[in-house]
Amino acid sequence: MIQRLSHVSVFVLDQDAARDFYVNKLGFELRMDQTMDNGFRWLTVAPKGQSDLQIVLMKIDGPNMNAEAAKRLRELQQGGHLSGGVLETTDCRRLHKDLTAKGVEFASPPTEDFYGIEAIMKDNSGNWYSVVERKAT
Repeated sequence: MIQRLSHVSVFVLDQDAARDFYVNKLGFELRMDQTMDNGFRWLTVAPKGQSDLQIVLMKIDGPNMNAEAAKRLRELQQGGHLSGGVLETTDCRRLHKDLTAKGVEFASPPTEDFYGIEAIMKDNSGNWYSVVERKAT
């Protein structure tokens, strides 16, 4: 029986730049940064306070991906066609203001919808995230 999701991979163009972005701009915690004997770098981060999830910042052209697949994935990513998921916040407008001041790119400002307030954010590799403040119930 599967009990929970513990890790999720997000492809990045440069692991050092991604580490800096997620830790220093988004305020995530660095969970692990180890290079294995084969040169594969295991780099994980997570939102502070969320101990049961790690986001693997996966280099596109790592040892487990052939060159043609890496090329296609890089093109999709650089075109802004990949989503990293949904990030929750308690104050979307404030977070948008704070992250914009740090140079984080948003494809759209906070807007209200039936589920809450949402802004669309991009990371420094071209992945986009929906940043959501859930509607009060």
